[in-house]
Amino acid sequence: MKAAILIGGQGTRLRPFTLESPKPLLPVLNRPFLEYQFRVLRTHGVREIVLCTAYRADDFRRTFGTGRRLGLKLRYIRETIPLGTGGALKNAERYLADSTSLVLNGDVLNAFDVRAFLRFHRARRAEISIALTRVKDPTMYGLVLTDEKGFVRRFLEKPSWDEVETNTINAGAYLFEPSVFGHIPPGKTYSLERGLFPERLAQNAMMGGWVAPGYWIDIGTVEKYLQVHLDILEGRTPFKAGGAKGLKSAAGARVTAGPGVSVAAFARFSGAVSLGRGVRVGRGAQLCDCVVLDDARIGDGARLDRCVVGARARVGTHATLGPGTALAGDSRIGDYSQL
Repeated sequence: MKAAILIGGQGTRLRPFTLESPKPLLPVLNRPFLEYQFRVLRTHGVREIVLCTAYRADDFRRTFGTGRRLGLKLRYIRETIPLGTGGALKNAERYLADSTSLVLNGDVLNAFDVRAFLRFHRARRAEISIALTRVKDPTMYGLVLTDEKGFVRRFLEKPSWDEVETNTINAGAYLFEPSVFGHIPPGKTYSLERGLFPERLAQNAMMGGWVAPGYWIDIGTVEKYLQVHLDILEGRTPFKAGGAKGLKSAAGARVTAGPGVSVAAFARFSGAVSLGRGVRVGRGAQLCDCVVLDDARIGDGARLDRCVVGARARVGTHATLGPGTALAGDSRIGDYSQL
């Protein structure tokens, strides 16, 4: 089976970090986010992947090349104008239309059993199957209602609590039969979620809805980008985090660090902390549940709590960054003259 990953979006909700990098290439524990999804696919036997790109498209080819280093065969499709999720997939038709295809949203990490999803799809002889995940607050999402046999019966966009009938939402992973491509208009902006799926359901197409067990997260916001780091470091995912070799002051905390990191005396870590390549942490600084990207500088006595510090940023002496703060790359805060 081949896979396509939709990675053309600009990641506006994750700005300022996506101004200089597409969202799927943002580092998560010092690896491009997309590599984690590659690992899941490779584990389940998927070796050929089409990357449907648009925004900063050349960045993907520079990062992954042919995919050989990752044990994969990668192909690249580039949109010259934004075509939506459906239009982007239509562009990849020539690589996918010979068999059942797996389609993934590139800003979602689905650590699920691809083979089990395929068995579900084939058992129902579905034209389209949608992977679903359960959420705590269904009013924040579009819901997918299924019957007792696992067939999709209704889509419901961001309901009020008195309209909620389920807590299953679209998890951003689909299985398509080749016939599906005939229902996607070429060269037009078209949405899978708002166009193809409700249209095919209205035409009585066989559509499966499979509740996927396992870890799921959409990193579309700064909060969620931080959360995926914390989840991996705290063991809530099937992915393993590297350690922080040589950081004596990190004892007792869950810390990972890239090469070239330096930590001054009396710096303290708590919770889960990810340090990028070349990060410098000053004397007596305190870091808790945070992400610090490549070559950032944290001043003496600075305090970081549940925040993200961009690459090459400077956090000055005794400066404080609180929960929810996103400091852009190359930014400066506080007295950084000594950094």
